[in-house]
Amino acid sequence: MEKPIRVLVGKPGLDGHDRGAKVIARALRDAGMEVIYTGLRQTAEQIVHAAIQEDVDCVAVSILSGAHNTLLPKINELLIKEGGEDILFVAGGVIPEADIPFLKEHGVKAIFTPGTPTTVSIRFIEEHVKR
Repeated sequence: MEKPIRVLVGKPGLDGHDRGAKVIARALRDAGMEVIYTGLRQTAEQIVHAAIQEDVDCVAVSILSGAHNTLLPKINELLIKEGGEDILFVAGGVIPEADIPFLKEHGVKAIFTPGTPTTVSIRFIEEHVKR
């Protein structure tokens, strides 16, 4: 039997709203994935440290604060620095369409904006996690 996909769900920065992160965490669990939720107000370093320590297949961050162009590239940079270049990195939240190309250039493999069905996020993770 194949082991379940392990996903770390993180909330970087000073954003205090985690309803979306909890919704996606629950949807991922319901899809058979193991989910580690780090909670609110995590630094990029805390998220990457937890991802490496927990040996996750995917880091999924939820961000609403507007700091995505700073925090998401930093998370990707730290993942690479810590040997996690094989970890799938995705994000969701209020991210303007104009910022998406920049984030993809800086290692975010997919961005799920408000209204994206959870099934789309789940399918993307299932299809792109390296086994």
